Amino acid sequence: MDSNNKSSFNQSVANRLFKSRIVIINGEITQELVGKVAGQLLALSAESNDPITLFIHSQGGHVDSGHAIYDAIRFIDARVRMVGNGWVASAGALIYVSVPREDRYCLPNTRFLLHQPSGGVQGSGSDIAIEAEEIVKMRKRLNEILAEATGKPLEEVEEDTQRNFWLTAEEAKEYGLVGSIIERISEVD
Repeated sequence: MDSNNKSSFNQSVANRLFKSRIVIINGEITQELVGKVAGQLLALSAESNDPITLFIHSQGGHVDSGHAIYDAIRFIDARVRMVGNGWVASAGALIYVSVPREDRYCLPNTRFLLHQPSGGVQGSGSDIAIEAEEIVKMRKRLNEILAEATGKPLEEVEEDTQRNFWLTAEEAKEYGLVGSIIERISEVD
């Protein structure tokens, strides 16, 4: 397929997804992705309050970008139904829990990763101390969001996210992260 045909095909798929009220997050969570996803959500919500289905497959990424998408999902009036597939990790898991549990679905082979935020800092000792304090605040906020989303006590979530905490689809459902494990899109209601 030459580049013109590929571009035309990609635009055709994007138009079809938009008409079907489907948004896809695939890959790293970045600032660029925030603009794309928030724009799609706002446009779809402005068009109607019919439900939007968001598919997420992400290894995570920039946590503040994850917060921006989390907030955008909660900001719009249209109901968002979240479908995890592949892996939903880190900032991707934050986005995943932006909707009520009954609107959180995943496919059978989805894996989830919860953990504390990490970062690298250079600079003066004072700047490093400030950044470390911000990471601690961010970790606290992420754990509060996860505790609220799962119904788990905050202390349990804090302990679980000390290190990489992997969950299968079934384990994530038992943990309160997932509402339903599905095999077909027709099961999303």
